[in-house]
Amino acid sequence: MATLISQNAAVKDRVKKIKRKALDESLQLDVVQEMENSKDLDVVKPKKKKKELIENKQAEIEQEMEMKKLENALFGSLHPVEFGKDNDGNEDSALFFTDRSANSVLSVYEEDGIIVGTDEQIQRKPVWVDEEEEKTNINIAKVNRLRKIRQEEDETLISGSEYVSRLRAQHVKMNPSTEWARQDRNYNSDEDSDQENGDVDSILQTTQDLVVKSSAKLLPGLLEYSRLVDANAQDPSSGPINSVQFHRNGQLLLTGGLDKKLRFFQIDGKRNTKIQTIFVDDCPIRKASFTPDGSQVILSGRRKFFYSFDLVKAKMDKIGPLVGRDEKSLETFEISPDSNTIAFLGNEGYILLVSSKTKELIGTLKMNGTARALAFTNGGQQLMSTGGDGQIYHWDLRTMTCFHKGVDDGCITGTALGSSPNGNIFAAGSDSGIVNIYNRDEFLGGNKKPIKTIENLTTKVDFMRFNSDAQILAICSSMKKNSMKLVHIPSFTVFSNWPPSNRTLQYPRCLDFSPGGGMMAMGNAAGHVLLYKLNHYQHA
Repeated sequence: MATLISQNAAVKDRVKKIKRKALDESLQLDVVQEMENSKDLDVVKPKKKKKELIENKQAEIEQEMEMKKLENALFGSLHPVEFGKDNDGNEDSALFFTDRSANSVLSVYEEDGIIVGTDEQIQRKPVWVDEEEEKTNINIAKVNRLRKIRQEEDETLISGSEYVSRLRAQHVKMNPSTEWARQDRNYNSDEDSDQENGDVDSILQTTQDLVVKSSAKLLPGLLEYSRLVDANAQDPSSGPINSVQFHRNGQLLLTGGLDKKLRFFQIDGKRNTKIQTIFVDDCPIRKASFTPDGSQVILSGRRKFFYSFDLVKAKMDKIGPLVGRDEKSLETFEISPDSNTIAFLGNEGYILLVSSKTKELIGTLKMNGTARALAFTNGGQQLMSTGGDGQIYHWDLRTMTCFHKGVDDGCITGTALGSSPNGNIFAAGSDSGIVNIYNRDEFLGGNKKPIKTIENLTTKVDFMRFNSDAQILAICSSMKKNSMKLVHIPSFTVFSNWPPSNRTLQYPRCLDFSPGGGMMAMGNAAGHVLLYKLNHYQHA
């Protein structure tokens, strides 16, 4: 039985294989017939397509020629027309012309970018030269748009550097409007119009500010300023600030107050790094000041003695009491501009003169009333003082005599004095808040009327300071909040936008301008030193 079954199965398999083979052969025949039919169709289709393409191309060429004719008629031809020849022809000789104008510009770009030109032109060399340019050859006859840079009709291959120079020359020829950007362009100085054009071009070729701020003239009305990081932000004082002053280099600032600490800061407007702190154990600081030569700091308080700190040796010296004097307080003093003399206010109208070198008493001056304020003038050879009798004294320190005395207009008790750096103008403040500004020559000549009276303060004037070019006068009173004004000296008017409206000044006690005028530091009773940038001035 098994053998019969296997034989039947084998027969069935053979039948299936024969049927499959027949089906495959019929399918292959169908595919071959379809491919042959498609080939016949494809042979017919390309012929029709080729005809259509040729017709379309001819139509496009005709249309393009029509457009070019219209453009030339309306706007003029960019290429010179050669008469006697058919411009519609495609012959290469008709399309070629010799461009002589481009040849004259080529000298500018010869020798790897060195400007040869005339003697008046600037010699300029390229920063970088591509060595592959000399090895590369370019066929300018093969590309239609490059044929215009040929110098000869049969010219074909040129080097890469020559190709670059000709392209630059062609650009200069086709774009003459970019001539304003050339730095080697010359102007005729005889004609005003050419000078004006030169000024405009010099402005357009730089990114600097159009309005250059300088120390020429400060305009009245509104003061341009910006608030910076507090000068003592890294180490605020725990008591009122009584003194702030910039060093002559404009970067170092000292602060002193009732917390007995003398601090030094490096001022940059951003971090204001603290450099050093000196603790004075037995003297709450009422005043601290650099000597004008910047070599030492003088500081004092309500004590019989004062201190001198040598900046070079970093050494603190205690001086006093002064021989022959019984003053219990040397808290108010001024240093002469030549750094030779220190003037202290003494008892009963006395002014004590001390040598800044030997720290010894060299002389005394006596007023009729009490002495309240001092100011040096004339390079340190003369001294002004005022006090309880309401008069202003002028002293000659060479002869130790008073050579002029005049009444401060409307003043009962003088409390502050300030002199401009050149000594032409001085200001006197009183306990009523009135500030009189005088011309010194007129005051000494007998004219006692002030050129301007500032009445913006209503309490006792404690402090006054001129800036370096005498265009700003700062006046303040420590008895009232936000009581500080800045006066524009050329117009004798107060800046309307100072103090700031947010009342951040608190109780102002002292102020100083940087030597260049660009910074202003103000110390208040809260122990902060506010720092401002005056935008009119460029340097600190």
